[in-house]
Amino acid sequence: MEETKDVRLALYETIMNLVDAGIHAVDEEGRTMIYNQKMRDIEGMDSREVLYKKLEDVFRFRSSEESTLLKALKTGEESHLVKQTYFNNKGREITSVNHTYPFYYKGKLAGAVEIAEDITKIERLIRRNHEPHTGYTFHHIIGKSKAISEVIEFSRRAARTSSYVLIIGETGTGKELFAQSIHYESERSRGPFIAQNCAALPDNLIESILFGTKKGAFTGAVDRAGLFEQADGGTLLLDEINALNIHLQAKLLRVLQEKKVKRIGGTQEKPVDVRVIATMNETPYEAIANHRLRKDLYYRLGVVTLFIPPLRDRLEDLPLLTGHFIQKYNPLFQMNVRGITPEVLTFFRSYRWPGNIRELEHMIEAAMNVMLDEDMIELRHLPMQYRQSGHFNSPAEKSPLLKDRLFEYEKHCILEALEANGSNISKAAEQLGLSRQSLQYRMKRLGI
Repeated sequence: MEETKDVRLALYETIMNLVDAGIHAVDEEGRTMIYNQKMRDIEGMDSREVLYKKLEDVFRFRSSEESTLLKALKTGEESHLVKQTYFNNKGREITSVNHTYPFYYKGKLAGAVEIAEDITKIERLIRRNHEPHTGYTFHHIIGKSKAISEVIEFSRRAARTSSYVLIIGETGTGKELFAQSIHYESERSRGPFIAQNCAALPDNLIESILFGTKKGAFTGAVDRAGLFEQADGGTLLLDEINALNIHLQAKLLRVLQEKKVKRIGGTQEKPVDVRVIATMNETPYEAIANHRLRKDLYYRLGVVTLFIPPLRDRLEDLPLLTGHFIQKYNPLFQMNVRGITPEVLTFFRSYRWPGNIRELEHMIEAAMNVMLDEDMIELRHLPMQYRQSGHFNSPAEKSPLLKDRLFEYEKHCILEALEANGSNISKAAEQLGLSRQSLQYRMKRLGI
């Protein structure tokens, strides 16, 4: 008899896991009792994370939505083809269409069961096709160097989750570009993307902007939602987080930990579903040592930490970047500039770029402003402060040795060939009329 019972139980579990629909059942207290394989696949969770636990302790729903399972428990009514969007315990968004039924035993409501069909991917596809945004994506990031390619790859991986992200990089490296790319390639792309520079406003004002205010909290205060409430379901970018007052950082840390926000002057805490991406223009260790960043806030924010390389560490991207900015300003200025001269490229490669890519863009724009009928940017077109800075010799000054000019020109030609052939050495060698071995030797000699 006991063996027959075991066989029936094994058969029941096998059938449940073979069904091509998610099945989730809870008891009268909302604890999960049945959770089949398909449901585990839909929600990306292990049975140990869900079974025998209360539904609201595992899954999260937006304030405007309610679990269809819990609603069936509350009302005792069936529901069919109800679309539901919610989040698992890792913050991943899930969208399903559900049939939900209350379960009665001996005339008493004893639980509820749900049959779900996953439409998460369909929803995401529809969203991307029919809800265009004006923000940046990874396709807008210019560069093929190893340094930038690695950061892009790590950022794409981070876009799959809702973990907090800390982006570190010098001024002008494109930190917000990465932040927007992560948001718009994530499951939160349908939600808002809100950015706030923490250094742009005084402490009392930034606090009310972040957390909101309750009417009467101070003179002139009105009921106003803060950025955390406004960014609910989306992403909040906090730029220059190390400029935020150290006491405000403690309050921010609590919001990040509790995922609840209380307005200034208010008494109630409101749950918020916000992914925070923070940026810094100095290393966390410097900021912590100089008391500009709380160590515990760094550990909370730095779940995923991205270091954006400065332009001087990705000089091989200069031809791509200069070409991109020239093409950007050509239609704006009604010009037809084709590129930069080898002398300008030589200067660009020797310059330290304290302002990084932003400085390069401004330099290209300034040069095109003084051009007339020329189709190539020359040294004389660059802004005066660079021509007088001693970073390069002007034509009127001592000319570089011929061997140095040949060295730079050879390097320029090889880099252009590699860029034109997608870094394929064999194809670049063929274009240059060299053997693969000869090109590899020259690349090694030139430091490419």
